[in-house]
Amino acid sequence: MAHGLGDWKRWVLWGAGLALVIALLAGVLRQAAQEQLERDTRHSALNWAHLAGSTVPDLEALFEGRGVSPGARQQLERLRHASQVFRFKLFDRRGILLLVSDELDRDAASGGPAAAGPRPDAYSAPAAALAGSSLIVLKREQRPDRPAVYSEAYVPLLRDGRVLGIVEVYVDQVAQAASIERAFARVAGAVAALLSLLVALAGWQLWCRGRQQRAAEARMRYLAHHDVLSGVMNRTSFHEALRQASWRHGEGGPGFALLCIDLDHFKDVNDSLGHAAGDEVLRQAAQRLGDAVRHGDHVARLGGDEFAVLQTGVAGAADVTTLAERIVQALAAPYEAGGAQVHCSGSVGAAIHGVDATGLKDLLHKADLALYRAKSTGRSTFSFYDATMDEQLQDRRMLTRELRDAIAGNQLTLAYQPLHAANGLTLTGYEALLRWQHPSRGAVGPAEFIPLAEDSGLIDALGRWVLRRACADAAGWPEPLSVAVNLSAAQFGRGELVAVVSAALADAGLAPHRLELEITESLLMSNTEQTLGTLQVLSAMGIAIAMDDFGTGYSSLAYLWRFPFDKVKIDRAFTQNLGSDPKVSLIVHSIISLAHSLNIRVNAEGVETPAQMAALQAHGCDELQGFLLGHPRPLAALAPRPAVLPPRQAPRRGAAGHSIWDTPPTVPLPPAVRPTRPAPLG
Repeated sequence: MAHGLGDWKRWVLWGAGLALVIALLAGVLRQAAQEQLERDTRHSALNWAHLAGSTVPDLEALFEGRGVSPGARQQLERLRHASQVFRFKLFDRRGILLLVSDELDRDAASGGPAAAGPRPDAYSAPAAALAGSSLIVLKREQRPDRPAVYSEAYVPLLRDGRVLGIVEVYVDQVAQAASIERAFARVAGAVAALLSLLVALAGWQLWCRGRQQRAAEARMRYLAHHDVLSGVMNRTSFHEALRQASWRHGEGGPGFALLCIDLDHFKDVNDSLGHAAGDEVLRQAAQRLGDAVRHGDHVARLGGDEFAVLQTGVAGAADVTTLAERIVQALAAPYEAGGAQVHCSGSVGAAIHGVDATGLKDLLHKADLALYRAKSTGRSTFSFYDATMDEQLQDRRMLTRELRDAIAGNQLTLAYQPLHAANGLTLTGYEALLRWQHPSRGAVGPAEFIPLAEDSGLIDALGRWVLRRACADAAGWPEPLSVAVNLSAAQFGRGELVAVVSAALADAGLAPHRLELEITESLLMSNTEQTLGTLQVLSAMGIAIAMDDFGTGYSSLAYLWRFPFDKVKIDRAFTQNLGSDPKVSLIVHSIISLAHSLNIRVNAEGVETPAQMAALQAHGCDELQGFLLGHPRPLAALAPRPAVLPPRQAPRRGAAGHSIWDTPPTVPLPPAVRPTRPAPLG
């Protein structure tokens, strides 16, 4: 409304301005018309005076008061209607009236001569005319003996350059005035039309600007309450809707529930198809959520791939379950994005106001916990809030804080599991395994705290610590014992891995060829080009690169072809099933043969029985690792100077394709480090 009043004020100002311009224009035109009539009158009067001065006989006698001769009267009658003059008066040089043209008509009617001479009752010519200046008076009257428009002009009457007297001529200007008025009317019309056009254009521009401003303000109001990408409510307006629903419920209104929704594997869409495709998936997901809810419910995008639904009119858990299942089903359908069909389901967590929580902040927290529970139980499903999950999450958060303190306080340790040549006796190096002895929880396994570090962003600091510690410990071992360190996929994401590894080697004084970095096949699935580029730089430095857990997950021969790995590690699942399934033996033999043909060494993990070791030796495995050959031990428990192989070199292949490491070494292990052979673990 305020903007409407502002527009009316602008229009009033424009109208007042136009009226003022037109009034000024009318005044200017009237003045110009009068000046033009005066110029025409002056011209006619001067022209008449010139004719009279040059053609009227006995003119000197007339101005000397001796009367009007017949010849003078006759000529004056002829001049009476010359140059639009319809009446005239003659004054002597003193300005006294001598003759009026009307008297010529009366004298002619009486047959007597026209009288001339001073008259006691006659008026005098204006002083300005006597001083030699022309004087013109424009008149508009309604008299029967006068034109409607005429001028009275006082001009000197000359003969031979001498002023004989003053003549007042009455000039008929009806036709001239009409012509001038028509001309000025046309000009005024054109100017008025132009001004009207300008005003109209200005008004149109003003209206357009006002409409644009109103549209911009409406857009700003829309953006203040809606998500730009998806068009649904944003976080701010959704929280306001929650407050309104809570207030209505407190006043006896209907119940409501909060549903938190997260798209499953959405990051894979962005990574594989790009953010444009991801945005399209988000738009389609928002549309599906809007179609799934009822009238009165609200859909919002809270950020990223996180959505929320405020379900109103909730009578119980059954209402929420029905809507949640409908949402899960709607989001599970394929999406069309990036020219491809994308599969990206959704998980839903719900909390009911008044049942799970009464405060809005607590309600949001518990709906988020329910979503976490749904995603942890398999995704593409629905879950209500569970108090047990809350306790687990609180414990997880506490453990995260304690892990951060453990990294900062140097409370973590490394254990080293020995790596042996195929004979099971010759030590080739150790694999560094991270250990955390919690002061109150006891030993916390890597399977528990490594994913925690990755999710919380602590993996980078943790990985740096492990690399520095392992390189520093290995620097005290005799040549050519190596140390193997596992890398997390998160350590490749920041693009600083090469610098971190270089710094760890330099600080420890460890030769690059004594460091072995182990990666998993799953790491190569994301950002393959960047990962392979980093690995190639590390390999060029002389660092050995091993593929861990080969044969599981996303095994692809393309990785062995695109990157020259130094070693592949057969997963322990194959080792443990060597004696129970003949097909496993064929797979292991194939892996070893393939690796050797590519000049790649093979390590077998999980060796726990002599039979497993014998089978691996028969297949030509290069390196063995497992409890049969040695448990992970802290640095202090390792032998001070273990006997080792000669400096590592590329394996030389014989006719049978076996490695030179298959033959027993010339230097046996001393008793202090000879591997124990514990009983197999169940």
